[in-house]
Amino acid sequence: MTILKFKEEMEPIIQQIDLTFINENVLCDSCLGRIFAKLGQGDTDAEGLTNDARGRAIHEMVELPSPASPSDCWLCEGIATDHPRMADLAISQMSDWEYDSFLVGSKFDPEIVEKEEMVWSQVSGEFSEPIKAEFNREVGKYIYSITKKDVEFNKPDIVAVIDTMYESVNLQIAPLFIYGRYTKTVRGIPQTRWPCRECLGKGCERCGQTGKMYQTSVEEIIGQHVIHYSDGNDHKFHGMGREDVDALMKGRGRPFVIEIKEPKTRNVPLDQIMKDIQDSNMGAGATEMRITNNDEVVKVKNARPEKQYIISGIIEGEFSEEKLKEVVVSLGGKIIEQRTPTRVKHRRADKIRKRQIKEISLLGLSGNIMSLAVTAEAGTYIKELVHGDDGRTQPSIAGELGVKVQIQELDVLEILDSKELGAE
Repeated sequence: MTILKFKEEMEPIIQQIDLTFINENVLCDSCLGRIFAKLGQGDTDAEGLTNDARGRAIHEMVELPSPASPSDCWLCEGIATDHPRMADLAISQMSDWEYDSFLVGSKFDPEIVEKEEMVWSQVSGEFSEPIKAEFNREVGKYIYSITKKDVEFNKPDIVAVIDTMYESVNLQIAPLFIYGRYTKTVRGIPQTRWPCRECLGKGCERCGQTGKMYQTSVEEIIGQHVIHYSDGNDHKFHGMGREDVDALMKGRGRPFVIEIKEPKTRNVPLDQIMKDIQDSNMGAGATEMRITNNDEVVKVKNARPEKQYIISGIIEGEFSEEKLKEVVVSLGGKIIEQRTPTRVKHRRADKIRKRQIKEISLLGLSGNIMSLAVTAEAGTYIKELVHGDDGRTQPSIAGELGVKVQIQELDVLEILDSKELGAE
């Protein structure tokens, strides 16, 4: 929209408002123009008019005093025209961080905000915008002109909050999210960091002053390598469920998203990270890694995939092979009831869960050692399906055989995520 058109819009409005307050309290062009910021926003000019241009036009239309310098403005005391310097301050602060998108926020002296509201009450607030909105926009435009980074309102990589009172910048760094699948080739490794139950992570005699129940975890094995390349502050692991500490994770692996706090580098070499994890020989591997966002964390955490297992157990007592086969066949497709297992009831609600055993087959029997292949609904306690947990799982292999079964090994063969399940 041209200045001429803006003046045409302003003409009848100027005739209706009382400008006495502005005569007595001198405003700079930006603060004056901001009172009428919602005018002059036509689509003939992609950039539109700045509030500074609106203020100059109003000064041409009406005889109003102008401040000798921007700092003499009664309202902003020069801040409204200080965008380039403030933007340079933010650019300097952001220079240590790698980012593709940004957003500007700001803090103002409450006295300035009160003065602005006073102007609106005396003149008119119908067409006005807050000084913070103008400041954020103009500083953002300047930063873009220098860095060519995109302004992003929803999920920016970095937010620069400028405190105009103290001329300081506080940076809010968005986490880096990386999706992948992990495998676990060594038993005795938990999925995530496990603080010592005795000292709650402080370090004690039980944990050897490490503060941890286990010396490492899948999270730490993967996280340390991503931290190395991203120069992040910390990491958080989001897995699609979890396997027992003593279980292996085979096949394509379990989907996960690792969240890196305050990464200085966002474009990390994922292929190299996967290689480094593999070469470390620490008992975990990672594949299919790619950059993602927080939306995928929600998908991973909420997924309810079926899982395939191989489990072996030692049958303690008299049984026949035919009876065992009969019991295994009877459980295929069956819905079982599982009361919260004894081994986890200290941290989970004590209730009965119904889960379906999709498929189950006897892979082998050597003496009293059996091997089973099981495909089950998400949330099924597979060990309890076999040993029965003293009747807390009904029916179970042990319960139907009428003998005790001791679990030997459990391996997760595959996580049938949304793609395998046919979801969009």
